[in-house]
Amino acid sequence: MRDDPRLPFSPRFWRSPLRGPWFTSVLGLVLLVGITVLFVTGLVSYAAYNPDLSPVNDKTPDKGVLGFYLFAWPTSPHWLYRLTQGLHVTLGITLIPVLLAKLWSVVPRLFALPPARSLTHALERLSLVLLVGGGLFEFVTGVLNVQLDYVFPDSFYVLHFYGAWVFFAAFVAHALLKTPTALRNLRRSREERNDLVSPAPAEPTVSRRGALWFVGGGSLLLFSTTVGQSFDWLRRTALLAPHGGADPGTGPNGFQINKTAAYAGIDPAETSEDAWRLVITGRTGTVRLSRAQLDELPSHSAALPIACVEGWSTSDQWWRGVRLRDLAALVGYDGDPPDLFVESLQRHGAFRRAALRANQVADPRSLLALYVNGEELSPDHGHPARIIVPAAPGVLNTKWVARLTFGDL
Repeated sequence: MRDDPRLPFSPRFWRSPLRGPWFTSVLGLVLLVGITVLFVTGLVSYAAYNPDLSPVNDKTPDKGVLGFYLFAWPTSPHWLYRLTQGLHVTLGITLIPVLLAKLWSVVPRLFALPPARSLTHALERLSLVLLVGGGLFEFVTGVLNVQLDYVFPDSFYVLHFYGAWVFFAAFVAHALLKTPTALRNLRRSREERNDLVSPAPAEPTVSRRGALWFVGGGSLLLFSTTVGQSFDWLRRTALLAPHGGADPGTGPNGFQINKTAAYAGIDPAETSEDAWRLVITGRTGTVRLSRAQLDELPSHSAALPIACVEGWSTSDQWWRGVRLRDLAALVGYDGDPPDLFVESLQRHGAFRRAALRANQVADPRSLLALYVNGEELSPDHGHPARIIVPAAPGVLNTKWVARLTFGDL
């Protein structure tokens, strides 16, 4: 099979003159930087959920030592999650042409015979399987999540989290082995021949630098059709993002949402002035407040964005309502407030309940919002009341709030 040029196991099957150490090294070094940034921002995104605070926030149970880096997610700067998750998603999509070109450049090695020449070679081949398979898995699941195509057999969070650790472990091992060689390849004035160079190359139709420009152009196209989802004035250019082209309407409530009141199963009858009551529980007991009674409490405003795991975000919206720490004071927490457990009227779907850490509750910008941009919340934005916390992922800004329970979690 190795001598038959009609089969991919033969070096003569792969005839592209573009393949070679220099081309592969350039793509590899771009991925070295890009994937490292993706991994770090992915870990940061997971930490933003405060998964060690409460099981309702932790979509990746049994993580064990993989949660070693978790820390109390800060509330400043208020745009922190908007930046880190927007970077994570936009960069991930932008790197797709680079990843595909890199895989294409080394594909002959996947068919090389014999499969293993020694134990060391066998371990290297195994790491390549984990590297290639893990990379494709992470990029595919990430793109599907951004497109809101929840076709996963299990939670996206679980699959993407554990997949990331497998992929990055193989990636680090590969980088340690190959980065010195890649740097040497870039410094050489003449390219060294190796198993990536075809022994019977076809006539070239484009130079290697031209091919890199083509890959870069593909990345630029994906970047330009994705990045707009993080900016209101560019949103219609985000053709590859579900929250790019959809019209959220006009007026004070005219900004993006992930789920509607109808999807969440919210019955308008239970959010009416007569029926809805906010139940607050804490050290001194339970308080029930109507919407009118909440309006009588001291009111505060904060300019905060909504930023979601899919990478989209809004600009700062002006929210007005009651500070969470003032609500904690109603049930016995006059000093530093404790953690908060939030429950929604939402009937189904993830994050019907959420936990907020004490530092988030204490921030003066953290509100039980009743109004946005000078108008009452619309049903889709959480009427009659919703949580809004600086720098928190959108799913922790619970809508249609029914109950607040203050206390250590």
